[in-house]
Amino acid sequence: MASLIEDPDTTADEYGKLYKESRLAQKRLNTLLKFLPDPVFAFTLDNTVEYVNPAFERVFGWKLDDIKGKNIHFVPRHLLGQAKQGMKQLFLNRTVMDFETQRYTRDGRILDIMINGSILYDEDDTPMGQVLILRDVTAEKRMAKTNQIMFRISNALHTYHKLGDLIAIITREIQELVSVEGAFILLADEATDELYFFSAQFKSAASGKKFKKLRFPADQGVSGHVYKTGSPLVIPDVSRCDFYLRRVDEETDLVAKNMLSVPIKRKDRVIGVVSVVNKRHGGFDSTDTEQLMMVASTIALPIENTRIHEELEQSYTDLKILNQAKDKVINHLAHELKTPVSVVDAAMKLLAKKLAARGIKDVQMEKIISRGRRNLGRILDIQYEVEDLLQKKEFTAYHILSRLVDACIDEFSLLVETRTQSTAVLDAVQRTVETLFGPVQLDSQPIFIAGYISQYLQKLTPDIAHRQCAVRTNMDNTLPVHIPGEIFDIIITGLIRNAIEYTPDGGKIDIFVTETNHHPTLAITDYGIGFTKEKLHLIFENYFTPPDSSEYTTKTPYAFNAGGRGFDLLRIKLFSERYHFTLDIDSTRCRFIPADTDTCPGNIRHCRFCTVPDDCFTSGGTTVRLVFSDTG
Repeated sequence: MASLIEDPDTTADEYGKLYKESRLAQKRLNTLLKFLPDPVFAFTLDNTVEYVNPAFERVFGWKLDDIKGKNIHFVPRHLLGQAKQGMKQLFLNRTVMDFETQRYTRDGRILDIMINGSILYDEDDTPMGQVLILRDVTAEKRMAKTNQIMFRISNALHTYHKLGDLIAIITREIQELVSVEGAFILLADEATDELYFFSAQFKSAASGKKFKKLRFPADQGVSGHVYKTGSPLVIPDVSRCDFYLRRVDEETDLVAKNMLSVPIKRKDRVIGVVSVVNKRHGGFDSTDTEQLMMVASTIALPIENTRIHEELEQSYTDLKILNQAKDKVINHLAHELKTPVSVVDAAMKLLAKKLAARGIKDVQMEKIISRGRRNLGRILDIQYEVEDLLQKKEFTAYHILSRLVDACIDEFSLLVETRTQSTAVLDAVQRTVETLFGPVQLDSQPIFIAGYISQYLQKLTPDIAHRQCAVRTNMDNTLPVHIPGEIFDIIITGLIRNAIEYTPDGGKIDIFVTETNHHPTLAITDYGIGFTKEKLHLIFENYFTPPDSSEYTTKTPYAFNAGGRGFDLLRIKLFSERYHFTLDIDSTRCRFIPADTDTCPGNIRHCRFCTVPDDCFTSGGTTVRLVFSDTG
């Protein structure tokens, strides 16, 4: 201003005008600084405060009247080197633009800020101070960081299928999100009402293992308090917390200073707690709590689902082990059953011969022997079916008996020579062992389905003479199928017998043989009682569905309700996988007897629901369809 007064060309009026403009500019600057939303900080070269605007007071907490002419220390210790380097760049370039760093507030919080600033010069272009605009970007950076970490957590939920791997990833992300030394996920053991450390991220893997050994009552400690109340809790100073569980520090290498815990909730039920300790810079604030609550709510359902899934997998594994043990027992019993049954059958056959040789003819005795041999045959049939279902033919009895025969060959020879002139007895014994117990090599052969079934039905006529079921056929000539004759015989016998045994007298069975796209197809439809949905589902899922013990019967084959339908169909389904044909079953349970416990009288004329046969034909039934792919 002095230069203006000394200028002879400047009048008093001009000076007054310039003075007013200068005052107006100062007033406008003060107004701008007052309402500027970003903090402004002006200080001298010795770092004493010259000026701070209201925004600075609001964001950082220091008042101008308290700090003017003083030096405030709000640069974090770990950023002192960065601050010095930034100041050098400021003097070198005269300005600084968008310099990212952090600063403390008066109450100890740490803020992420963006600095834009300039050097202040006097009239001689000599530096006299600095002015900085400190933009608070804490919320923006936290939001960006939160979004990135939540994205990674969300991705992990679909990537990791084991709960341990999933939780470890989430715990590491929490550690970075809230910027803490330690992050822990504790889950509740509802059976014992305890909390345990399922995942611990602190220092090293060895540290984490120490935490995983800890369990404590669910109402103890900070985490226990949060678990029971369902509300988040911040402990600014652990040393002043009466209910902090000090045994955690004693049994691990943790030295907790401050702590934040939030509940992991599923609807109205708390399933665990997320706890973090020792904020790296400053203390925990409401933003930390909100971020941690967001993570906890995101992971609650996946944690519970994954835990349930793993429990189901373990149960399934245990069930498989038990099932394998059961199969071994059944297989063993089925094998061992064959020997005594064969011996008893042979004994009954010999008894019949002895009676005939002595001229004893007793009708009642013959009926008893016939009934006994018939049921022994049923037991052997069941044994063969079990072998097919288990697919584990070890032929133990065959090898044992063969070794016995070989070991006793001399004794047998001596016995034969002393007791009889025939040397064929020993050969007969060996052939019997081979027939009953020896492994069988099954070779596929070409079979024409239509011709086979026609011959089968002719042979079957005497066996079903006691039944009043109409068996109707509509069979085309097709390409031959290639399958062992013994297996095809089991398949046809099982399908036709089941169809007849589950069709009441007065009913009908249709047999169709067609060829579609060079694939021979056999379809057998009965208009009988059909399957319930539950039993049909079990067959498709490879489960055996035997009748209840109350349904066991000694009826003759092909009598109504005489057999175990699900057993035969499951057996054929296993054959389909082995011999390359598909099996499709379509069944409707008779609507008059919808439950498995409901019974059919076995004759349409005796059914109180049927006035004409069509009432039965339209009430239920089953179609079994086989499509063969192996036609040579």
